[in-house]
Amino acid sequence: MDFVAGEIIPVYKPYTWTSFQIVNKVRYHLSKKYGIKRFKVGHAGTLDPLATGVLLLCTGKATKRIEELQKHTKEYEAEITLGATTPSYDMEHPVDATFPYEHITREMVENTLKQFIGDIAQRPPLFSACKVDGKRAYDLARKGSDMQLEPKQIRIDNIELLEYELPKIRIRVTCGKGTYIRSLARDIGEALESGAYLSELTRTRVGEFKLTDCIKIEAIQEWLEKQI
Repeated sequence: MDFVAGEIIPVYKPYTWTSFQIVNKVRYHLSKKYGIKRFKVGHAGTLDPLATGVLLLCTGKATKRIEELQKHTKEYEAEITLGATTPSYDMEHPVDATFPYEHITREMVENTLKQFIGDIAQRPPLFSACKVDGKRAYDLARKGSDMQLEPKQIRIDNIELLEYELPKIRIRVTCGKGTYIRSLARDIGEALESGAYLSELTRTRVGEFKLTDCIKIEAIQEWLEKQI
């Protein structure tokens, strides 16, 4: 492999690691191997620290393909906890409100999920990297702002109910660029006349790259050395 000319590396992002930590780890090993002070490495679509799964890294001249790769269809498996909300719509922050959920039947969930398939407007979480007047939304959120971000047009190709065991449900989502599964969890909760937050998330596919194609981060150094 020629990492200077450009390669795409599918990496499995572990729980609590940031996407930038993965990039920095791979950059460190490539910089050391090639003797280049700051080797060019980037990722094609961030994953939240509490999410796991497929993270595509681009090296060298392949970093020019990042925008193209970000447009590829993505697939996720998500666990949603009903009956409660958090400020970040996931487990990064503690529960801030609780709601009844005993009225929610499997049929209600299946019918509600259908409402979110297609081209829809979705409001991103305030705890996100979206920019507001040049500032990151999460910086505003941490300063106590309760402003609402403007909805963005996204595409959800399919949502499948995998498990129903209240207060938790598990779904598979196939979607396009810019979809926040955290926001989807929140919106599903509201549509079910309850609350909800994302309690687990794995990205299982980006375009043609699947979980089975991914290199584990603890094996990345050895893998890179074998490729050069």
